[in-house]
Amino acid sequence: MPITKPLRRVPGRLRAGGSSRRPVVLPGSPAPLGASADAGGVNVAVAAPNADGVEVCLFDAAGAETRHPLPERTGGVWHGYLPRIGPGQHYGLRVHGPYDPARGLRFNPAKLLIDPYARRITGVVEDYATTYAYRGGDDADQPDPTDSAPAMPRCVVGEPEDPRDDVPAGERPGTPWADTIVYELHVSGFTRTHPQIPRELRGTYAGLAHPAALDHLTALGITAVELLPVHAFTSEPALGPRGLANYWGYNTLGFFAPHPGYAASDDPVAEFRMMVRALHRAGIEVILDVVYNHTAEGGEGGPTLSLRGVDNATYYRLASDRRRYNDSTGCGNTLDTSSPHAVKLVCDSLRYWTTRMGVDGFRFDLATAVARDRAGAFDRAAPLLTAIHADPVLSTVKLIAEPWDLGPDGYQVGGFPAPWAEWNGRYRDTVRDVWSGRAREVADLGNRLAGSSDLYDRNGRRPWSSVNFVTAHDGFTLADLVSYDHKHNEANGEDNRDGENDNRSTNRGSEGPTDDPKILASRRRLRRAQLATLLLSAGVPMLLAGDELGRTQGGNNNAYCQDDPISWLDWSRPDGSAPDDPTGGDPHLLKLVAGLIALRRRSPVLHRRTFFRGTGAVETVPADITWFRADGAVMSEEDWHSSSVRTLVAHLSGRELPWRGPDGRLVTDSSYLLIVHPSGHTAQVRLPGKPWATSYRLILDTAADDLAGFPDGPAAPRRPGTELAVAGRAVVLLSAAP
Repeated sequence: MPITKPLRRVPGRLRAGGSSRRPVVLPGSPAPLGASADAGGVNVAVAAPNADGVEVCLFDAAGAETRHPLPERTGGVWHGYLPRIGPGQHYGLRVHGPYDPARGLRFNPAKLLIDPYARRITGVVEDYATTYAYRGGDDADQPDPTDSAPAMPRCVVGEPEDPRDDVPAGERPGTPWADTIVYELHVSGFTRTHPQIPRELRGTYAGLAHPAALDHLTALGITAVELLPVHAFTSEPALGPRGLANYWGYNTLGFFAPHPGYAASDDPVAEFRMMVRALHRAGIEVILDVVYNHTAEGGEGGPTLSLRGVDNATYYRLASDRRRYNDSTGCGNTLDTSSPHAVKLVCDSLRYWTTRMGVDGFRFDLATAVARDRAGAFDRAAPLLTAIHADPVLSTVKLIAEPWDLGPDGYQVGGFPAPWAEWNGRYRDTVRDVWSGRAREVADLGNRLAGSSDLYDRNGRRPWSSVNFVTAHDGFTLADLVSYDHKHNEANGEDNRDGENDNRSTNRGSEGPTDDPKILASRRRLRRAQLATLLLSAGVPMLLAGDELGRTQGGNNNAYCQDDPISWLDWSRPDGSAPDDPTGGDPHLLKLVAGLIALRRRSPVLHRRTFFRGTGAVETVPADITWFRADGAVMSEEDWHSSSVRTLVAHLSGRELPWRGPDGRLVTDSSYLLIVHPSGHTAQVRLPGKPWATSYRLILDTAADDLAGFPDGPAAPRRPGTELAVAGRAVVLLSAAP
């Protein structure tokens, strides 16, 4: 039955050295939410419209707790002002109200809660056993009276925020979308073993800001790092007994606090801001992978850590019986972003990371889940999307959707509105299928190479709406993609049941590491070909950190709980391979990636601002893109819809591109002939003549054993009408003289 517990007043001290006399809590203000310090004290405001009361719990240096009821309620926000409290004060919340799961209410003041707006969080969940708000067994509808405070992290009052400390636009790189090269990395794993970074800085925000880390990124030509979650997170309860911990960070505890485990100092906020400034000075933008679709509290049987105890019915999507969650994330709960309080929480968090912390954009994990209306249907005008679009700050940053979740109509690749970009899952699947030898229609590969206009050319969207990728944190690394037919996740302790089974990979004849020279050569060739495909496609390319170094996870395609060498980058080999690289290593891989990025950067036709139209008078002026067969004939409709790709040839014209430069003139560029040849046999490709070219010069052949001179080395001109031998499983690029 519903149970309401009265507010308890527990005597205690403020903190070591402070007065033991309870301060008077003044009315304070309902805005801003969270704990906000000024010269005289701290204002605390908590949005909990269904609660009967909220207490702020202060902890001194010895851990003694003092509870202070917030005296005022305005529009569902409880608030009060605590004089003589300042920055550095440790605190938590206790929220009072009915414990009535049948109505979706799960208040339990015995459970200490993280302030949803906490700017800093210190400590970890020490023991989940006391954090469950209910009694077990047949008493699941009864609240558990055990105090969870000894097991809970603490919130920390931050320094007063001054708008003058916000990161100004002039200090940001401001890279246009069309010029963007994204590099997805893990803050800790990227530098954990880097020999040129001091040990005390490895695996931290400061480590990522170290010149050795920045030098690698700038040498590659990266323009933006996409950081795996840096919001404060905790491990899932099931991992501890297996001796594992959450590594990726998709288990958020606080949407405003930088994860303290990534800080080399005792001030993660200042260290994060320093890291952002260092990346900006290097010309690199910072994009955060954000997890607003669910939290670390899991399903209705999970721990009570924050939002569930603050106001479960306000912040989570509940099923029709109100007892259970309507979960479209597969993680137990889904944030209800049709709720005004949840929308405000997310937008306030985004705005804080943008203005105060200096972040340049966000990649939304399982974005379909936060783009659903009150009825649960995907909606391009969903409350959160509308709020972001209407916000004068958030509407100007880079926004990337992972356009799927596990709910109804969850796969929404191409479905998000402008100005959103999207992780293009169709691109990943097509490129993997083509290079692993699986059947895929020619038109599908052609569309992906040309920017996926079939998905994005509507409502004013541009080629950069497609964030192209072949590998990401979730799944095989590039080395493993060409070395394993099956996942090998035994280290995760789930009997290899976890992780994706549909990897679209190939082991080239032997599972995992091998010393067979033919297999190793084939793997190296496939790896180069897929990187070249990615970096020569229209759209925004995203690289997975370490793919250029031959990083392997030993076939583990779900290393979310592997905070160890399985996940860390190995910097011990400068030749582009880790010591146990199953591909055998490739001394030219770094040069290939850096050279392709440099070529792409200086060639507008390779980082287009508009979609190809296939227009132009073929007799006199080449179309912006022309597709050919290997024999030099222009592709017919039948060729275009062939069920398998053997050789695909595209002429990319740089003549009067349909956009203007800073001087107001139409942009012109070199023209290129791109040959994608996934077949294992050598092909003879006839080079097209007029009007496409009068001569050709070879720039890149990914099958070549030596990339000397790439991308600028001289090469003998080749005449139109002659045949070029293209080795199996290769990408070839030629410049085409007009």
